[in-house]
Amino acid sequence: MSRSPLVTIGLPVYNSERFLRQSIDSLLAQTFRDFVLVINDNASTDSTAAICQEYAAADSRVKYHRNVVNIGNPRNFNRVFELTTTPYLKWSTSDDWWKPEFLERAMEVMEREPDVALCYPKACLVDADGGNVRPYDDVLHLVQDDPAERFLALVGSIKLVHQHLGVIRASCLRRTQLLGVHLGSDFNLLAELSLYGKFYELPGEPLFYRRFHDKSGSWKRADPKHAAKHYHGAGKDRRRTKWPGHVGLLTAVGRAPIPLGSKARLYPYLLRRMVWDRAELWAELRMPTGA
Repeated sequence: MSRSPLVTIGLPVYNSERFLRQSIDSLLAQTFRDFVLVINDNASTDSTAAICQEYAAADSRVKYHRNVVNIGNPRNFNRVFELTTTPYLKWSTSDDWWKPEFLERAMEVMEREPDVALCYPKACLVDADGGNVRPYDDVLHLVQDDPAERFLALVGSIKLVHQHLGVIRASCLRRTQLLGVHLGSDFNLLAELSLYGKFYELPGEPLFYRRFHDKSGSWKRADPKHAAKHYHGAGKDRRRTKWPGHVGLLTAVGRAPIPLGSKARLYPYLLRRMVWDRAELWAELRMPTGA
């Protein structure tokens, strides 16, 4: 009987034909070979399905699945995790790409350090054509033993959110609330995950290239309608983001198996954050039902 792979590379896709081949090629070229690549198509209407099926036919490690309807980006990420049976998950995206040695270096850490929940690489930001390369400092090497210290460091210093695309210990991820449907739920997930284990940033050169282009969810970060299309699927526009974000953090702390003293330290901090956002929270309360 053959042994199951150690890692699932989970690739949620939607109308991704423009950059998809480069992304998949960079994943299949990883020097660490003990993985399965699970692609979940969010009801694409372009040639994404044909491209994915081509790769699945050529490489037995590639497994292609497809949603009947567009369920939104966070739910599609979560769906990939539902399809994961391996000890480790590495989410990926259809417009970014990776150096070949990333997975090998990350797995060395994950197998050596059982208290690490997430191992991610340094990143570079690039434009739509892969040019204008700019190194990016994530400042999220969180190896403190105290989960409250990790949580506070993350919430207070995180900028761009992409660290969840590193290698995640599935047993830790399974204890979280996963991704919610509100904008910024990836931030919530990382904050919650920091309560279950350490975050390890690989030293040395950048191994991850994050592409910014006019169809990416982060392209117009101040435009909720642009971002909502990626989060909620076609025709959906949920504008309440502050309340779900704050409530999610409070719930994460309440659920976490951390000492009561740590919770007593974190709750006042989170409540102060709500006070800082009180104008936006009040505005969301006055929105029509369903907004």
